Amino acid sequence: MKKGTIFSIEEFAIHDGPGIRTTIFLKGCPLRCKWCHNPEGISPQPQYMIKKKEQSICGYEISSEALANQILRNQNIYQLNEGGVTFTGGEPLLQSDFMIDVLERVKPDIHVAIETSGYIDTDTFRKVAPMFNLVMMDIKHTNPLIHKQYTGADNKVILKNLEFLCSSGIDFIIRIPLIPGVNDSEDNMRKVASLIKDAPSLLRVELLPYHQTAGAKYTMIGQEYKPLFDTEKKPAIYKNVFEKANIKVITL
Repeated sequence: MKKGTIFSIEEFAIHDGPGIRTTIFLKGCPLRCKWCHNPEGISPQPQYMIKKKEQSICGYEISSEALANQILRNQNIYQLNEGGVTFTGGEPLLQSDFMIDVLERVKPDIHVAIETSGYIDTDTFRKVAPMFNLVMMDIKHTNPLIHKQYTGADNKVILKNLEFLCSSGIDFIIRIPLIPGVNDSEDNMRKVASLIKDAPSLLRVELLPYHQTAGAKYTMIGQEYKPLFDTEKKPAIYKNVFEKANIKVITL
């Protein structure tokens, strides 16, 4: 039995995979995206958070057995609505051993999905990704220098894991957070499309335009929001790039 650290469990979620789902937020992320809207998920450790002038601890340790039991309690609801459970974060693959233990306790009865940045060593990604019914992977930028400027790391290992995902046969969705002036160019969308257009198990691309509420939580954990881009500007949306490549695309 493994133990992991999570910071939220959201039940009856509808945008984190098919059907009605439970979304589990795991703490810890190796990236430092300038637009991160869950900064409380970056640190792997529990931390103080102030909401409405009340201080509380964000994050707590839980055993894989306890979490699996909590998931299985909603099994009938998932089956009625073709839903399941989604692991996100932070970066859930940082706690891969814990997550694997949970998966082994709930599969095959529960549809399981993961939302990941793909920023993890290739051995871990290739071991864990096939355990999921659905992988939702973020692609933030195809240019390694720009990627590093706005996330703190280049994208080499991400693109390597994307290459594996495209040839793996695992159902997957590509999610692109559209950040104004950062990655919302037509050229970047074309390059993303070229990387994924021949993947037989690609379900669709989901475009997620930047929302101005992204910086709301930083003061709650005693940090300053420093986005390095114009938060008042609306991002450009180039759905036609994917449509021309015969890739299904939606805007969330």
